[in-house]
Parts: sequence; structure tokens; C-alpha cells
Amino acid sequence: MTTALDTERDLRRVRALWAAAGSISLAGLIVTVVLSITSPAEVNWVMWLRGVAVTIACFAFIAVTAAASRGSRRAYTRMRLIATIAPIGVILLIVAPDSGYPPWMKVEQGLLALPVIVIAVLLWKRSMRRAFPAVR
Repeated sequence: MTTALDTERDLRRVRALWAAAGSISLAGLIVTVVLSITSPAEVNWVMWLRGVAVTIACFAFIAVTAAASRGSRRAYTRMRLIATIAPIGVILLIVAPDSGYPPWMKVEQGLLALPVIVIAVLLWKRSMRRAFPAVR
């Protein structure tokens, strides 16, 4: 039988995984900054946009996880949707031949997708879905 303690434990894991994803994205953003100084021709606006947006989003989802920990179904469903869809976007970015992303950033995005996939698995667990039942 699943308890509220199990749900809270899983949400702590989710929070840590968002922090890990945010840290990976922040590292990619730092590489973009360094490259913009040392080799500006290698940096384009797509790299800046994705780096900033994904970093902010990952750290924002730590706050969303806190809201889910307080019982917010809306926060839970928002996280579950993003964690499910985001890896699909990363896969498309990686396989796109002319995406504007250099190979190193495709690797970084692939690494970033790993904790997000684990988040999706945790949020789709039956016990988690039961902890946030749909309102009818």
C-alpha cells in the first residue's frame, strides 16, 4: 500500500532531478557564454534561447514540485505533461540535421533529457496518480 510518505519521497526525488537537469542546462549555458567570448562565430541565437529557457524552466519546476508537495493537482499535472513531452522535443532536436545546434549541445540536451525521463516515470507511477486524483 502506498502512503503519503511514499509520494513525498518520490516528489523529493523529482525535485532533485529537476535540480540535476537545471545544473546540466546551466553547464551548457556556461559553455555558450565561454564560446561567445572565445569563438563567437560558433554561437547562434538558438543556443542562447534554448540554454536560457531550459535552465529557467528546470529551476522553475523545483517550485512547481513544491506546490505539488503541498497537494496541488495542477502543479502535478503540469509537471507530468512537461516531463512527458520534453524528451520528445530533445529527440527531435538531436536527430534534426539542420537544427542550429552544434554536436556538443545535442549531447548536452540528451544528457538533460535523462533526468527528465526519470521524472516522467516517477510522475506516471500508479501511486503518484492516485495521490493526485482527477476532480470530477
